[in-house]
Amino acid sequence: MTPKSLWKAAAPTVCALMTASCAGSLPTSTVAPVRLSLPEAATRPCALAVLPAEPTAADLDAAYVQRGAQLLACDGARRLAVETLLAERAMQDARISEAAKVRP
Repeated sequence: MTPKSLWKAAAPTVCALMTASCAGSLPTSTVAPVRLSLPEAATRPCALAVLPAEPTAADLDAAYVQRGAQLLACDGARRLAVETLLAERAMQDARISEAAKVRP
């Protein structure tokens, strides 16, 4: 009788264990995560009024009012961007929790 190497005797057992461990694992998800597109207003830089070289009192008053309106518009765009980001994260969290419920 010819002697058998130890690795030849252990090879079928190792292959069976590796196959069984791979078969028990869940497949990885190929679905891309949810991505929302930012509204155009949220990506646009904010414009602020500037004073002319030699401003008058009327120029100061007009710039004051104009800047106030521009700051409100800029803050609205920022809020829109934040709401979009939070909605995207909530959708991703819901997808993750749904996937966790499906897994045994």
